Amino acid sequence: MNIYQAVAKLRPTRIWDGVLARTVSGDRLSIGFVDIDPDVQVPEHRHENEQVGFVLRGSVTMVVDGQSRELRVGETYTIASQLPHSATAGADGVSVVDVFAPVRQDWKDKPTVAPFPGRWP
Repeated sequence: MNIYQAVAKLRPTRIWDGVLARTVSGDRLSIGFVDIDPDVQVPEHRHENEQVGFVLRGSVTMVVDGQSRELRVGETYTIASQLPHSATAGADGVSVVDVFAPVRQDWKDKPTVAPFPGRWP
């Protein structure tokens, strides 16, 4: 396990079309630095992982267990295990930090692209 890493040097994982995540995992959790292209919709899904997120750049409309809310920079969300949720990026796209527990194993099998700087500083 690497102790120190630069986010810009992490190999992005293609989660869905228009959704790239740079992931750092420990033994019990994963942190995803996620960029979503403008107006891209993340389809409704659910997973065993508890998820806590923070909006870094742009805006996103989250629908969690049927409740919709537009979130902007500085706002957070908490999604319990197996709760259905979806998201739609705003017109300028969005960058979020997602923390998952346990480790997001399913992302390890997704295709990756060459590293490039993220859309936030």
